[in-house]
Amino acid sequence: MDADGLTYCCATAAEERAARKLGVPAVRVGVRAANGVPDGRLVSFGLAGALSEALHVGDVLDATRVVAADGAVLWEGPGLGVGRGATVLGADSLVHDPRERARLRDATGADAVDMESGVLARSGRLAGVLRVVSDDVRSTIEGVDETVHPDGRTNVVGVLRWVAAKRGDALRSMRDALTALRALERVAYARRLDGARPRAEAPALPALERD
Repeated sequence: MDADGLTYCCATAAEERAARKLGVPAVRVGVRAANGVPDGRLVSFGLAGALSEALHVGDVLDATRVVAADGAVLWEGPGLGVGRGATVLGADSLVHDPRERARLRDATGADAVDMESGVLARSGRLAGVLRVVSDDVRSTIEGVDETVHPDGRTNVVGVLRWVAAKRGDALRSMRDALTALRALERVAYARRLDGARPRAEAPALPALERD
């Protein structure tokens, strides 16, 4: 994973912290890039929701394609060499209903979904998408969007309300998000170590099998 000349764009403060731990240039663009899209070559970095049954919490995705809700291809590229190849859907809103996940999977062929990759792809400067699955197709995350301000800061009051309303589902979702971010840090850090060693580059994880 070569960070030279790349800006890692994160929706939330938690994702930004994870990127900075890796020592890469990171910018918090906010939810759906509400803070604006920075200049230069961009990487969409952070959490994603699974649309494919083959994906599980902690799976790291190195997207080679970003699509819109109608299936139109917004971006294609070779990937960054970290994680497993995938197609990511750039959504306009949070996708939390299992039936909606299945519908989007069938309609677009996407393996996972986030709310920033589509905006970044439309800028014409997207260079890669490095995401980790924080919720699988059965996860219940309704209301999680109320825990973050549009600019990516944590909404503490929203978090408390969400936990009070959803209890077990909310706590599981928070646990899974932490698990996902740690997995992303481990894989990316290992990749950096591989790149520093005088030997052949480590292979990426296998791409998802297409249906």
